[in-house]
Amino acid sequence: MNVPPRRGDTDRTDGGPSAPTPRVGLIALVPDRWRGIWTVRHHVVHRLARHFDVIWLEAPRHWREYWGRERRPEVVSQEIPPEQVGLIIRDFGRWLPDLYRPEWLRRAVAGLRVRLAARQLRRRGCSRIVLYIWRPEFASALDFVHADLSCYHIDDEYAFVPTDGRNDPAEVSLIRRVDQVFIHSRRLMQRKGTINRNTECIPNGVDYRAYSTPAPEPADIARIPRPRMGYVGVLKSHLNLQLIAELAQRRPQWSFILVGPAGFLGDKEPVLARLRSVPNVHIMGNRPIAALPAYVQSFDVCMMCYEVNDYTHSIYPLKLHEYLASGRPVVGTPIDSLLPFRDVVRLATTAQEWERALCDALSAAGSAPAAVNARRARAAEHDWDLLVARIARRILQALDDKRHAAGAASTAPATPPWRDGPTRQ
Repeated sequence: MNVPPRRGDTDRTDGGPSAPTPRVGLIALVPDRWRGIWTVRHHVVHRLARHFDVIWLEAPRHWREYWGRERRPEVVSQEIPPEQVGLIIRDFGRWLPDLYRPEWLRRAVAGLRVRLAARQLRRRGCSRIVLYIWRPEFASALDFVHADLSCYHIDDEYAFVPTDGRNDPAEVSLIRRVDQVFIHSRRLMQRKGTINRNTECIPNGVDYRAYSTPAPEPADIARIPRPRMGYVGVLKSHLNLQLIAELAQRRPQWSFILVGPAGFLGDKEPVLARLRSVPNVHIMGNRPIAALPAYVQSFDVCMMCYEVNDYTHSIYPLKLHEYLASGRPVVGTPIDSLLPFRDVVRLATTAQEWERALCDALSAAGSAPAAVNARRARAAEHDWDLLVARIARRILQALDDKRHAAGAASTAPATPPWRDGPTRQ
């Protein structure tokens, strides 16, 4: 099934006059702000706007951030105009903020936000509405709007704990309620993929053209000596920062570069603080999304130095295919999502294994044309455009399935009174 022409176009299926394609409007309920740090949600949702009319419903801030003493300016990490990607941003700001209590008022305000977004899509001519939910806390949207289709996209284990546990009952309830589920990793498919029969695995991807096209070396990295071992992403608690510290000590002639903002570090805050004072460790901070390919291309080896635990076995690193698309050698820890890529990613656990793997990556074999082409070929299979087109096709198929099922139910003959009832006398 091909993705239909964009929005209000027509679709000629039989060589005769083109029939109008029903216009589909999609509401993305996301935990992020559009101008914040880019995540999987940003990559997927803005590409869905190529197929449907899409509203990105901004995650509301708490009312005290608008009206009370906690007022503070919004942190802006990226400046990509939504019009540039065909997206509608709906931010109700201080007029419909998030509330802690009372619960009935919080639900009422949340419901109004979703209903207003749906009303806007209908005014644009959308005859079918899709709710695209990214977190369990948005499950109440199913009660507020009559949607023709509901989807739940799981891009993380939202407990965010290193030890495995049972599925959250609230999430299980949401998975059962929606029409379609998308899950990004093998481990999460094993844990959650059998709850709803309409579940599909969609891995994380890459803007392949951006990362495979040569870019000028950033000025702030040009002064850093080679060889450069680099990481791009949020600095969070599931990174093995102690491993980086040990490698930097073992190889003082190597430069270790960390590009990205600091996130939740927990008890690893002191480790990051110590790394800032290590001469051959360079912590660059956040950079715009458009600048990241140039940083990755400036590395000699790309690193995915995660802790290995139940949580990291569930993730699918966004940077995996970005690294591979650059053609640079990649070394990572043996978390579950990297195991199928061991032909193009070197895997290591201990500091000794990492040191050996980095040395191998720096060898001539690591930069041989055949190795570079193999890495890029694997990344090209995961271009975001291809993956999101799969999501769009599945949404359209699910909409058709529901419509046909409803039509069949409405035309089914009534059960005769003598069937499945008391015996007639």
